Amino acid sequence: MAVDQGRGVIEQGSNHALVEFTDPPVGVDGSAVGYGPHAVSHDTDTADVLAQWMCFLPVKSMDCDVETAPMQPCRMAENPRVRRTCIGYHHRHPHHGLPTPFRVIGCSLGACGVKQFIMSGTRMDFTAAHAQSVSTMVDQLPNRGREVEMLNEMGLQSMEDLFADIPSDVRFQDALPLPAPQSEEEILRDARRLLGANKDMGSRPSFLGAGLYRNYVPASVFQLVTRGEFLTAYTPYQPEVSQGMLQAMWEFQTLISELVGLPIANLSLYDGSTAAAEALTCAVRVHNRKASQPNTVYVSALTPPDKLSVMHNYCQGAEIDIRMLAHNEDGTLDLGALAEAAGSCGVYLEQPNPLGVLDEGLTGVKSVIGDNTALIVGVQPVSLGVVEAPGHYGADIVVGEGQPLGSPVTGGGPLYGIFACTKPYLRLMPGRIVGRSIDVDGKEAYCLTLSTREQHIRRHRATSNICTNETLIALMGAMHMALLGPDGLRDLAHRNMLACQRAKEVLAKTPGVELVHSAPHFNEFAITVPGSAKDCLAYLDSNGIIGGFDLGAWYPEANQQILVTTTDQTTAQDIDALAAQLAMWATHSGVVA
Repeated sequence: MAVDQGRGVIEQGSNHALVEFTDPPVGVDGSAVGYGPHAVSHDTDTADVLAQWMCFLPVKSMDCDVETAPMQPCRMAENPRVRRTCIGYHHRHPHHGLPTPFRVIGCSLGACGVKQFIMSGTRMDFTAAHAQSVSTMVDQLPNRGREVEMLNEMGLQSMEDLFADIPSDVRFQDALPLPAPQSEEEILRDARRLLGANKDMGSRPSFLGAGLYRNYVPASVFQLVTRGEFLTAYTPYQPEVSQGMLQAMWEFQTLISELVGLPIANLSLYDGSTAAAEALTCAVRVHNRKASQPNTVYVSALTPPDKLSVMHNYCQGAEIDIRMLAHNEDGTLDLGALAEAAGSCGVYLEQPNPLGVLDEGLTGVKSVIGDNTALIVGVQPVSLGVVEAPGHYGADIVVGEGQPLGSPVTGGGPLYGIFACTKPYLRLMPGRIVGRSIDVDGKEAYCLTLSTREQHIRRHRATSNICTNETLIALMGAMHMALLGPDGLRDLAHRNMLACQRAKEVLAKTPGVELVHSAPHFNEFAITVPGSAKDCLAYLDSNGIIGGFDLGAWYPEANQQILVTTTDQTTAQDIDALAAQLAMWATHSGVVA
């Protein structure tokens, strides 16, 4: 087994797993190991040398014969009697040396080079006699074999005692249906096989959106975000050592503030759904005392069920009543029904709405509900490149899913939510806030501000349960916005909108397909297809097209409607392929018209 400078070596009788060397332990001619009188020739009797000096090197343990072992993946022997210790782990226990047969493959340094050898024997204790063979196994489970000792320390008799407080009728009695232990390379092989079953949205025409959108993200975003200063950052409680990270966070807040037209933005939330729910509870905290409908908020009836579920989870504990606002047949908000929301704590609407409709009526909502009711607007941030910022038509709080800026869809996560507001909501808003100030030397400095709202100070009295957030993904959004600039964001929004307009024109001419709404859209719209939308999407998928989202999953009465989404990645060829396959579906013999 090769020994070189810097490797860990155990001398006979040593109590340490690693011994540091200041001089090479291998002779100049490669023929001896050790120092002075303790030097031992190792090209004649390797096993004897390793009894004197034991090296912690990666080895292959064999549970099979010597001839076939090199063909097997490297793994530790699956023998419960083998006691193991960890590489670099300075721990020694006298009971780690139970005698167990073993074989290891290693190599020996000879004067003419490295030669391979196979050593067999029994495990030896660190204080074993010189004549014993070396057999110490190495892995990452330093406490394996110490179960009895640990149980004694806790005053327990067996592992079962650890679960004694769990009723037997709810405990799983059978063996877990898990595969046998695998080596690292076997795990990687299985992982690649499983990942290979995924359908990459970019590998085929895709019209799936419904909240997450596949916009092009510049490669520089992914390069910058992997810098160690960003990648490993946690909440920077010590601003003196985190100025770069804090400045990046502050820049994100500034960009979001300018984007939505409001003066204050936080450092992101978990996702768009939690941002919307936090906005409702924040509105209640601010307006409840003066509200004629206390503990009451109104939400668009088109709000997707998954988002609505998060809202209910947040509001039920605070005894906040959620009421629904009706929409017209054309997808726009029923302004006549909106009057009943006046005097409540808040109203939540989306622009564009979940069906992709751009509703001009939202610009007059604030005048209907009054100043004592918060207007909360959920946005698709890319749309703000062409659509008026909600802060300019009276929104008090703006929230949204930030993913379209800076982040791929990545299987549905990670995401980040945006949250911006006006000054009356500042001290009761959720999430972290970074402020810019001046230090004692008169230099510009950044730090967390208004932290007395948060969990690490107020604990259960904090304004929300948001503590850790999605800062890294939010910084990707900041990088994307900074790279785009105002003109680039407008161009990105135009590409989304133009693709949507072309898709509407083409599909409107497709036999059997009808547009559900005639109102303007940003980048998605609903169509009606003959037969079941679910079956139609399955047919499209079998023909290499991700056709969109089945609106029957949101609204049971819409089981023949598909939400079609376009982005800057949608091409004219993609739209033509969708139209052709929908025409085939509409004329298919199995479809009932």
